[in-house]
Amino acid sequence: MQSTLRPLSTLPEPAPEALAASRALAGEIEGAIVAAGGAIDFSRYMELALYAPGLGYYTGGARKFGADGDFTTAPELTPLFGQTLARTLAPVLREPGSELVELGAGTGRLACDLLDALQELDALPAHYSILELSGELRVRQHEAIAARHPGLMARVRWLDALPPSVHGAIVANEVLDVVPVHLVHWTPDGPKERCVTVPAAGPGTPPSLAPDAARCAAFAWTDRPIADQALAAAIERLPVPRTADGYVSEVAPAAAALAASLVERLQRGIALFIDYGFGRGEYYHPQRRQGTLMCHYRQHAHTDPFFLPGLQDITAHVDFTAIAEAAVDAGGRLAGYTTQAHFLLDAGLAGLLGRTPADQPGRYLPQAAAAQRLLSPAEMGELFKVMTIARDCDLALPGLGARDLSRLL
Repeated sequence: MQSTLRPLSTLPEPAPEALAASRALAGEIEGAIVAAGGAIDFSRYMELALYAPGLGYYTGGARKFGADGDFTTAPELTPLFGQTLARTLAPVLREPGSELVELGAGTGRLACDLLDALQELDALPAHYSILELSGELRVRQHEAIAARHPGLMARVRWLDALPPSVHGAIVANEVLDVVPVHLVHWTPDGPKERCVTVPAAGPGTPPSLAPDAARCAAFAWTDRPIADQALAAAIERLPVPRTADGYVSEVAPAAAALAASLVERLQRGIALFIDYGFGRGEYYHPQRRQGTLMCHYRQHAHTDPFFLPGLQDITAHVDFTAIAEAAVDAGGRLAGYTTQAHFLLDAGLAGLLGRTPADQPGRYLPQAAAAQRLLSPAEMGELFKVMTIARDCDLALPGLGARDLSRLL
């Protein structure tokens, strides 16, 4: 996910109907705050902002991906991403009755590229299943796949929930970063949960730091004692000094639970998690005092989740240590953890790029530039990680021979 940091005051104005939808969602969130007694945890706020029926960012009709949307993902940059990923998946998907499950398929670009490449590799799965919560994106995915692969549509199906079992492969590309997270504020008196309230909910509530009040909902931060015992236990395991003052970061039990649920359903095969994040020690580094929360709006990034709720994405980096622990506890095996750059190179991206003739600059140069963005440490190459979880699968897979970084988990 790529976007550029800019002050809120310089961001583009939404259309009137979009602004009206954002205000309607803000009203629903305020109602939830009132019903909860004056505050909700940030996980609940993020859930409503992204997934409230008909109004949330991923359940409304706003265009999200590509140059005209809010951010650009790897599959939108170049088909080389999907073609390379297919080389890792192909040995698994050649088994009879295999299924490929993609979570959050975006515009359908990755599905189209994977189907192209898997067909070429003689590794088409019996079923290509897409779990997508957004009705608008389902329509776009169906249109895109039907246009490029009308003869393969019988293999493609959309799911409303996780399948009970999977024999094959699961792909979650930039999915874990949008699973709702809790915010925690470490103080000299111990950790507190950072919650969302409205200024009128109680005396002394700090005002929102948003500089653009006309486009920011009237929400504010408030700290509460941690009531959830499971969350409190998870916080105790984190390498944050108990005497820290002003340290704020995210804890994502829901992302770990999703990873565990996927691995539990994986009867035989692999699950690939591709996202930006760190191992736990780097995630909760003493110098990362404001956490990793980030918002994306019209190809620009900022840090105010109260800005235009429902019209912007809200993300947090992934604690890959937590994902690995949950996956292993669920019966999986950590088969690989490395940077996106190392994974793609080991899986053959350079060779795939070389299939485009360098003496045809109109074709070659755009693909070379896109590959550079996928691989460059200054772009997606180092920040994005690829974690592979295997279950009852010992196949030697392209991409898994890359430099192992599991020591950083």
